[in-house]
Amino acid sequence: MENNMNGHVVRLIVFFLFLSSALSAQTLFTYDGRGVSKEDFLKAYNKNSANEKPTERSYRDYLELYIRYKLKVRAALDMQLDTLANQRSELQNFRQQVADSYMKDDASLDKLVNEAFTRGQKDIHLAHIFIALPAGSDPADTSKAYQKVLTAYNALKKGKKFSEAAIMWSEDPSVKSNGGDIGYITLFTLPYELETLAYSTPEGQISKPYHSRGGYHIFKNLGERRALGKMRAAQILISFPPNATAAAKEDSRRRADSIYNLLQKGGDFAQLAKTYSGDNLSYQSGGELPEFGIGRYDSAFEATAFALDKDGVISRPFATSFGYHIIKRLGRTPFPKTFDQETAAQIKQQVASDGRAEISRQVLLHRIYQQTGMRRSDFSEPELWAFTDSAMKNMGLGSYRSLSTSSVLLSFPQQEFRVQNWLDYVRVVKGSGRARNLSNKALFDQFIGRTAMDYYRMHLEEYNKDFAFQLTEFKEGNLLFEVMQRKVWDKASTDSAGLHKYYDAHQNKYWWESSADALLFTCSNERTGQTLRTHIAANPNDWRRYTDSIGTTIQADSGRYEISQIPTLEKITPGPNTLTPDVVNKGDNTISFAYILNVYPGRSPRNYRDARGFVINDYQTWLEDEWIAGLRKKYPVAVDEKVFASLPK
Repeated sequence: MENNMNGHVVRLIVFFLFLSSALSAQTLFTYDGRGVSKEDFLKAYNKNSANEKPTERSYRDYLELYIRYKLKVRAALDMQLDTLANQRSELQNFRQQVADSYMKDDASLDKLVNEAFTRGQKDIHLAHIFIALPAGSDPADTSKAYQKVLTAYNALKKGKKFSEAAIMWSEDPSVKSNGGDIGYITLFTLPYELETLAYSTPEGQISKPYHSRGGYHIFKNLGERRALGKMRAAQILISFPPNATAAAKEDSRRRADSIYNLLQKGGDFAQLAKTYSGDNLSYQSGGELPEFGIGRYDSAFEATAFALDKDGVISRPFATSFGYHIIKRLGRTPFPKTFDQETAAQIKQQVASDGRAEISRQVLLHRIYQQTGMRRSDFSEPELWAFTDSAMKNMGLGSYRSLSTSSVLLSFPQQEFRVQNWLDYVRVVKGSGRARNLSNKALFDQFIGRTAMDYYRMHLEEYNKDFAFQLTEFKEGNLLFEVMQRKVWDKASTDSAGLHKYYDAHQNKYWWESSADALLFTCSNERTGQTLRTHIAANPNDWRRYTDSIGTTIQADSGRYEISQIPTLEKITPGPNTLTPDVVNKGDNTISFAYILNVYPGRSPRNYRDARGFVINDYQTWLEDEWIAGLRKKYPVAVDEKVFASLPK
């Protein structure tokens, strides 16, 4: 009974999945036997509808435009315009430009961004025990390091003070001076794996030992506070060397005090920094430092800087291991409290350049493996490593039971990658020095990831519908321009006989309403306008020479214009030698006016020369309509009215 029920449920699920797929793939219309789905039509409609509520009329109008669009593109493809060098080059360039935005896993990236925003709200006061264990250490060293960190951890669990345990076992060189207390850390201060360890350790608690690429770590969360954000500051550093004597340090202190006294009397901080500061990276810029947050500089330096309560305040001299510092606060930026678009974009940019981006990349890689159906061949890894080492040393490849350079290692639906591809990859990577200390196994894992990524990018439109739609949209847009240029626009502007014939057949369309011969002027400002008006009133025939001599502050044109096209002319009684009132253009405060030469009252026919611009536009429309009529015969169109009626209103 239970098996029957399970079978029934499975059949229902399959049915509804089929139904959902069928609904989403409904064909709205066909042309020449090619279907256009309701989904594709709606995507195009919504992109061009300006957020207006759809109606049957708006759908019907857009459907006509969309059908014409598809017919034109089909004609362009039949003409093989897509094979033109410029079309192929532009499509390839566009593909390269937009592909990167699809080569990421948005869900995992968004999760990392949200996590970073949450962590960024607080700073953590951290203590640290570190046991070094370099990558590639032998088993004996690994066991020794593990036993050492385990001993420290067990002692802490039994109540030993963290500072005592750090001094006893930690291999961090600074432990002698700080007892393991490394100060406050915040978001992006530590590598992501250690940041995660710190932020997942409750306040007052210690973490379990954690193995990173550098060794073992134990953290203690000594306390938390609201994040201090970032600081802009300038400093004057009176430095002393690490092995400075007490007398040398005292001399630095006295010099710092003298400079501080000059500042208190109104001395210029930037100038004093240029003169006296020993910080070679900042003295030339008046002591100004790059914006910094918690965990970048010495903890005493950061504590003093962030204690300054307003911009412009200067600290008293204080000592660190580098010397005596005087800090001037220039600005403070708190970490955002609101997760808005701007904040998300800023954090996403930092996440993308941080080690944590590798997590999102791995999620994408696993998805790529599944989507592409990548298969790894069954081969002996030790034999491949031996084969690889021989090839890299230019030794004879000898006799290998199952491998040759043509052996297939990875298979994708449309491509195979062989041992030779792997060897080429190893040569490039090792030649660049990027494979230092990497085993063949680790290098092969990189090869798989890079190969899968490259294959996925090459076939991206097969796996990502949004990318495919964007690519098709760009391709069809370019083809549309090319075919319209050839079939309509060029012909309409160069077919002199056709234009005259069209004009002769439609002369009744082309009329002048009440019009005038006029000079139109636009001046950059009112003063220029008044000067020009005075000159035109006195000598209108000299307008061209005068306006050319003025330059770009005046734009001038002449011709016959309908009265409605001339600024303010409809508000006065036009006549020859009339200057119209000024019109102030609100957008840029320029001044426009006209000088009337002749007036043509009433309606009169336009000759071919006067009507040519209108004739070209109308002739283009006629050519396009005739062309479309022919395309409809060549590629018969059929609209499914039931599917059309189901479009969402």
